[in-house]
Amino acid sequence: MDLGLRDRVYIVTGATRGLGNATARALAADGAKVIITGRDEKSVEEAAAELGGDVLGLAADNADPSAAQRLVDTARERFGRLDGILVSVGGPAPGFLADNTDDQWQTAFETVFLGAVRLARTAAAALGEGGVIGFVLSGSVHEPIAGLTISNGLRPGLAGFAKSLADELGPRGIRVVGVLPARIDTDRVRELDALSGDAEAARAANEARIPLRRYGTPEEFGKTAAFLLSPAASYLTGIMVPVDGGYRHGF
Repeated sequence: MDLGLRDRVYIVTGATRGLGNATARALAADGAKVIITGRDEKSVEEAAAELGGDVLGLAADNADPSAAQRLVDTARERFGRLDGILVSVGGPAPGFLADNTDDQWQTAFETVFLGAVRLARTAAAALGEGGVIGFVLSGSVHEPIAGLTISNGLRPGLAGFAKSLADELGPRGIRVVGVLPARIDTDRVRELDALSGDAEAARAANEARIPLRRYGTPEEFGKTAAFLLSPAASYLTGIMVPVDGGYRHGF
């Protein structure tokens, strides 16, 4: 299936590893031009070189108020246009109510929530008809995840913002979508499994609750996200798509 990605230009944040990296790989493999970001300059350069093709790495922190405009300006200067953005950030600090400090909450708000809002707002001003804004969120949008209190507090609010944005931008022909990963086999998920003290047992217990009886792969997530960002999904907006092997049983 031709997704219509050739020569389209996307920004993917948090793409030095994990889900953002897998999405950038899927976009580039289908002919898109991609700007990837991460906070560490060396890691970004290495990731861009490894991805190859028309992939440009740019060190940027989602919490930096100047980052959003710099990314949009770079897309226009380097590739002459911008067709979409996928806002992906590393998960906030794990912990329960009594574990997380004010500083952790503030840092997560600046990066996960306000940074994402700023990126979306800046991209929306630059996108034309056919543009798309995507958010990597979490299954916690629908159901809290034990031990991830900060994420449980911020992700649903960002999903609400995305739904509002879809209504506002729809008349301009700009789509807004969310992708909700659950247990995908990334470094982040392995770290969460290890918090239990027995990572292998935690993984086995989680897999037993997933109808497909396995964790997803980053490649599976990346292909789903790339489809949602592509012209092939031109009539999909305001939706939150679970990528969870069937874990969520509600509609």
